[in-house]
Amino acid sequence: MLGLNACNNNKNQQNTLEQIKAKDSIRIGVFSDKPPFGFVNEEGKNDGFDVYIAKRFAKDLLGDENKVQFVLVEAASRVEFLRANKVDIIMANFTQTPEREEVVDFAKPYMKVSLGVVSKDGAIQSVDDLKGKKLIVNKGTTADAFFTKHHPDIELLKYEQNTEAFMALKDERGDALAHDNTLVLAWAMENPGFSVGIPSLGEEEVIAPAVKKGNTELKDWLDNEITTLANEGFLKEAYIKTLAPIFGEEKMDSVLITK
Repeated sequence: MLGLNACNNNKNQQNTLEQIKAKDSIRIGVFSDKPPFGFVNEEGKNDGFDVYIAKRFAKDLLGDENKVQFVLVEAASRVEFLRANKVDIIMANFTQTPEREEVVDFAKPYMKVSLGVVSKDGAIQSVDDLKGKKLIVNKGTTADAFFTKHHPDIELLKYEQNTEAFMALKDERGDALAHDNTLVLAWAMENPGFSVGIPSLGEEEVIAPAVKKGNTELKDWLDNEITTLANEGFLKEAYIKTLAPIFGEEKMDSVLITK
């Protein structure tokens, strides 16, 4: 991660549409360890719902889905990667919040999300059940911010990577793990013995692509692109291809934003 001075040096740098076209490549930040949204598959290739959509961005902008350069990010580094001009777009399951809106620009959202809490045998059924226990979160996530702000009495164990966080839960270093409800539901389905005792916590929020603050040209292109993809049914196609095997087609309307 670049320091503050490096960020200031890059403050006025941003890749416009014409610059991206001139480079004939677009850099999109995604997760490497958050299946089924963004992960590296067994063949060593980027995969998942966000990746599926990102490839379409490259195809529509540059004529070839292979002209996307995937940049792997952690939750806490997403804003910094935009500010330091390391990526053109963040597609790493980025929840839109008022705090983040102050430092990056969000395009039109494509998903709905709230927080969820997973634990062994679903033992944690309410926030009160977390009192006196250790809750695992990822640094820089909405779960981290929510519990830090609203429940400062709950002890948080913070990890950089999703894989570290979920391993800590399996190793019983913490009593429960809080993250996006879509993620913890998917993880629990793949890990017998764990279940989501709190399926929805806090207000429902949205997930959207983000660009560097002030990059209006790229944001406007993304707004139009997402509207087009929603209208033609591509977002539903992406869901069926990547998320339906986990959540089922019946939950599509509760996850996608298609208007």
